[in-house]
Amino acid sequence: MLKGKRHGRTALSREELADLDAHWRAANYLSAGQIYLMSNAMLREPLRPEHIKPRLLGHWGTCPGLNLVHTHLNRVIKARDLSALAIWGPGHGGPAVLANSWLEGSYSETYPDVSRDEEGMDRFFRQFSFPGGVPSHVAPETPGSIHEGGELGYSLSHAYGAALDNPGLVVACVIGDGEAETGPLAASWHSNKLLDPVHDGAVLPILHLNGYKIANPTIPARLPEEELDALLRGYGHEPLHVTGDKPMEVHRAMAAAMDEALDRIAAFQHEARDAGRTDRPRWPVIVLRTPKGWTGPAEVDGHPVEGTWRAHQVPLPGVRDDPRHLRQLEKWLRSYRPGELFDEQGRPRARVLACVPEGDRRLGATPHANGGLLLRELPIAPLERFAVPVDKPGSTMHEPTRVLGQLLAQIMKDTGNRRDFRLVGPDETASNRLDAVFDASGKAWQAEILPTDEHLARDGRVMEILSEHCCQGWLEGYLLTGRHGLFSCYEAFVHIVDSMVNQHIKWLRTSRRLHWRAPVASLNYLLTSHVWRQDHNGFSHQDPGFVDHVLNKSPEVVRVYLPPDTNTLLAVADHALRSRDYVNVVVAGKQPCFDWLGIDEARAHCARGVGVWEWAGTETGECEPHAVLACAGDVPTQEALAAAELLRSNLPELVLRVVNVVDMTRLMPKEEHPHGMPDFEYDAVFTRDKPVIFAYHGYPWLVHRLAYRRAGHANLHVRGYKEFGTTTTPFDMVVSNDLDRYRLVMDVIDRVPGLGARAVAVRQSMADARTRHHAWIRGHGVDMPEVAEWAWSG
Repeated sequence: MLKGKRHGRTALSREELADLDAHWRAANYLSAGQIYLMSNAMLREPLRPEHIKPRLLGHWGTCPGLNLVHTHLNRVIKARDLSALAIWGPGHGGPAVLANSWLEGSYSETYPDVSRDEEGMDRFFRQFSFPGGVPSHVAPETPGSIHEGGELGYSLSHAYGAALDNPGLVVACVIGDGEAETGPLAASWHSNKLLDPVHDGAVLPILHLNGYKIANPTIPARLPEEELDALLRGYGHEPLHVTGDKPMEVHRAMAAAMDEALDRIAAFQHEARDAGRTDRPRWPVIVLRTPKGWTGPAEVDGHPVEGTWRAHQVPLPGVRDDPRHLRQLEKWLRSYRPGELFDEQGRPRARVLACVPEGDRRLGATPHANGGLLLRELPIAPLERFAVPVDKPGSTMHEPTRVLGQLLAQIMKDTGNRRDFRLVGPDETASNRLDAVFDASGKAWQAEILPTDEHLARDGRVMEILSEHCCQGWLEGYLLTGRHGLFSCYEAFVHIVDSMVNQHIKWLRTSRRLHWRAPVASLNYLLTSHVWRQDHNGFSHQDPGFVDHVLNKSPEVVRVYLPPDTNTLLAVADHALRSRDYVNVVVAGKQPCFDWLGIDEARAHCARGVGVWEWAGTETGECEPHAVLACAGDVPTQEALAAAELLRSNLPELVLRVVNVVDMTRLMPKEEHPHGMPDFEYDAVFTRDKPVIFAYHGYPWLVHRLAYRRAGHANLHVRGYKEFGTTTTPFDMVVSNDLDRYRLVMDVIDRVPGLGARAVAVRQSMADARTRHHAWIRGHGVDMPEVAEWAWSG
C-alpha cells in the first residue's frame, strides 16, 4: 500500500503492470541463476549436480527488492526521459544490478563476449563469483556503478556528491536497512541541507527495509512506522511508504510512489529555478518494506527462509550434494516461468523490455557512472601569479596554505560557470588558511541564515560539515561523476576516513584495469594543522600516521607529498589537481614557514621528488660527504637546516650533504612503485655507506620500511614523531620527539666514524642547549630566543 498524497496520476493498466512484473521476474531469475548455475542456464533439461557451481557464493536476500527498484526506475526514466543514476547501497546485491544490466543490453555492449542470448546467459551465470569472473558486489566491473557497497555507510553521501552541480540528474539511492544502522549513513541524511535545488540535481533516497542483516533483525525495520516516519521527517524528508509481499499490489504501490516522488522533485526544482523560491524543500524519501529473499524458498529443511535472516546469502546451500535441495532449486527457478521471459534463443522477450529506456538513459549506460567521459581539464592559472619571491633561501616567511588558498580561489572563479570544482572539509576551511576561496564562492547552505553568519550561500561550492565521512563521500561521488575537488582536513582526524579511502583506492585500482572506464580526477587530500604545530591543542590532535596507512595500498594509485615551503606546495598542488586516477596526500603547514625555493626551483625539485640542496651543505665535489642530512616535511626541513648551520659553524671540516624529499614514494625501489628510484640513483643521492640522518615528518619506521632494501639501509637513522606530545611550545614538540636541531647535530657526531672524539665539546654544547630549552619554556612559557628568532644565514 502507498501512504501519502498523490497528484492524480493515471493508474497503470493491467498490461503495464504485467510487463513490469515480467521484467522483475526475469531479473530475479537471472539473479538466482548467477548464484547457482554454471550451465543449463535456460533449464532446457532437468537440473543435475554438474550444472551447479562447486562453490556457491553471493547474496540472494536483497536481490528481489533491488530488482523491484530497478524495474520501476526503468519505467519512470523511460516515461519522463530522465537522466538518472542509481546508487546501490546493499552492495552484496551485485547479482541484481548485473542482471538488470544484462537485461537492458548495457552489459553485452561493455563485454561483447557475454551476449544477450542463451550462450551469453550461460557465460553470464558462470562468471559470477567464479575464478576469472566478476565479484559478487556492485563493483567497478559493473556497468552503471560508482559505489561498491562492500563496506556499508556511504551510499547516500555518494549519491549527494553525484548530484552536486548536476542540475539535470536524478540520483536514486537504495539504502539497506543494515546500512541505515551505521554512523556515516546517519550523518549523510543531513546532506539535504546543503543541496541547492537551483544548481544541483536531486537525490531520491529509497530506504529498503527487508528486516534483517546477516544474522539479526535491523533496528530501522523494527521501529514502529510512526517512529520511523518521525525520524525521517526530522531529517527533513517527506516519507512515502510502500509495503507488501503480493507482487501486483506492490508494483501498483511502487509505481505510484515513484510518480509521486518525482512529481514533488520536479515541483521543487521549478519553484526554485523559475519562481525564485528560497526555502529548503522537504524532499521525498521512499520507504520500501518487502520480505528478505522474496520469491525464494519459503522453507528449507523445515526452517523458514523467505522473510528471515536465513535468506541473506545462499538459501539452498546443499544443492550439489543433496537431491532434495536440487529439486527445490529447480522448482524455485522454474517458478519464474523463464519460457515466458526469454525466447528460443534465450533473448529477453519484448514485454520484459517494455519498461527499459534506450541508449544512455539506461542505468547501466549512463555516462554519469563513467565520469571520466564527462571530465574536462581543470583551468589552473600560471603559478607565477601566486608564487612568493625568493631572492635568497630562508630570507622570507609565508603561510603556505594561505597562498594555496589564493590559487584555489582563482580555480573557483575560473570554474564559476562550469561548476565542476568543489572544496570539502570538516569546518576547517578558514582554520586551514584557505579562506581566500570565499572571495569566489560561499559555503553551501540551505538551512536558516542569521545576520551574524559569514560566507554562507545557497549556491556555495565550499562544503563543510563536521563529518569527515560525509566530506569524503561527497567528494568521491563528485569525482566519480566527472568533476574535480580537494579535501582539506586536520592531519590527525583524517584517520576517520581510513576505511573509505581503502575502498576508493581499491575502486581506482580495479578501474584502471578496465579499458572502458575513462580516468577520473584524482582524490586529493590537503592535510594541515599538522602534528608539529598542534602544540596548542595537545596530544589528541597529534597523529601523522595517515601517510603510513595510504602507502600500504596499491602503488599504482597512491602518492604522498611533503612540500617544505610555499612554492613547493603550489607546485605539488598544481600536479595533483591535474592528475588522474590517483589518491594524492599532501601534508603542508598553515603556520608561517621559511621560503626556500623560487617557483622555478620548486617545480624542478618537485618533479625530481628528491633533491640535493647544495646551497645548504658543504660539499665541494672533490669527495663524498662524511654524512647526509635528509629531511621531509616543513618543520623537519627547518630543523635539518638549522642543524646544518650549526655543523657548518662548529665543525667546518665536516663535508655535509643536505637532501630534501618531497615525494615519499621516491624512497621505494623502482620495482615496488612507479615513482621509486633505481638503486644507482638512490645510492648517488644518499651514498651506499655513509651515515644518513633523516629528519622525517611522521613515524620514523615508515622511512625504514620504504628504504629497507637499499644498500645503505644499515646506515640510515631516522628521527620523527614517537608519540610524545602534549600542550606545549612548538619547539618543545620536536625536542620531545628527538627531532630538534641539537639532537640532529648529536646524531651526526655520533655516526660519522672518528668524529665523536674530536667533537666532544660540540656534542656537549648541543646537549646543554636541550637542557637549557627545558628550563626556559617552564620559566617563560615560550621558546628560547635563539630558536624563536632563528633564520637561515647561509
